[in-house]
Amino acid sequence: MKFWVRILINAVLFMALAGFLKESFYVASPWVALLASVVLSLLNALVKPFLVVLSLPITVVTLGLFSIVINGVMLQLTSTLVGNDFHFNSFGTTLLVAVLMSACNAVISNYVGHGHSNS
Repeated sequence: MKFWVRILINAVLFMALAGFLKESFYVASPWVALLASVVLSLLNALVKPFLVVLSLPITVVTLGLFSIVINGVMLQLTSTLVGNDFHFNSFGTTLLVAVLMSACNAVISNYVGHGHSNS
């Protein structure tokens, strides 16, 4: 999936999930969602690989489930960097959003990834 398409999809997912989880997850505006999506993508590219390598033993022991925690940490870091316009009330909410975003991205990738490619 192309980089900017993923950015837009994640921004839309942030807005939708904030709408469903009104008491627990706050996104101030679509522009903040877009900023958070860009920040998350940068963190996933720059920081996540190191966390994955460092947590490899526990990820193996938990049969990959620890990767959900890593995704939650990435979202929490995103929240810290973006500021008060994008925040979670608890780490449990962060984990829930990480799971829901992963599931939605998996489904969406099947549809967007099978489009026509002229490159």
